[in-house]
Amino acid sequence: QVQLVESGGGLVQAGGSLRLSCAASGRTSSMYRMGWFRQAPGKERDFVGRIIWSGGSTYYADSVKGRFTISRDNAKNMMFLQMNSLKPEDTAVYLCAANYDGVGWSYWGQGTQVTVSS
Repeated sequence: QVQLVESGGGLVQAGGSLRLSCAASGRTSSMYRMGWFRQAPGKERDFVGRIIWSGGSTYYADSVKGRFTISRDNAKNMMFLQMNSLKPEDTAVYLCAANYDGVGWSYWGQGTQVTVSS
């Protein structure tokens, strides 16, 4: 199993930046991919982006492409989400997730709140 803990959320003005972190522990050597999701109040959980743990290739939702960047530090078992040009509609709880294969997401963190003021 994998345990995930997010950090780095907060309040930022529109146009600003934040960097989220996700620390992974447990059986991390077998992870295939990690990802970021977000959930705004009263809305469904949305996919933000993902990174393949070994190769580092990334994929993003259209809504964040060009503004958000996912990276990872394999040695420290950390994943990051650099968020630039933030908009009020980016306000949500951001969660990281992990899986041992490319089907579904089995492991989730508790989330970190990101609030973007206009």
